[in-house]
Amino acid sequence: MRAGPDTALARVVKVFGAAHPHCAYLFANRRGNRMKVLIHDGLGVWLCARRLNQGKFHWAGNWHGDRVALCPDQLTALVQGLPLQRLGAGGVISVV
Repeated sequence: MRAGPDTALARVVKVFGAAHPHCAYLFANRRGNRMKVLIHDGLGVWLCARRLNQGKFHWAGNWHGDRVALCPDQLTALVQGLPLQRLGAGGVISVV
């Protein structure tokens, strides 16, 4: 979790071969309470960090190898620490 934008970008390139425009790459610590998001916006990259004081991030359960596709609502819920598995139609959380 000490990685800056250059180190995070190097890890993405090593694993995926390239950083694709308009994609986000998420990194988390072992406890699941800290996350960094590297985003390639088509012009460059930016890195943001999020730390939860209580609880942990709820990752999606449907992995396809080393990637998971998230819609914008799911990414927002994940970064905010909400249980994205429980997001319903229209981004409504039905059960907590």
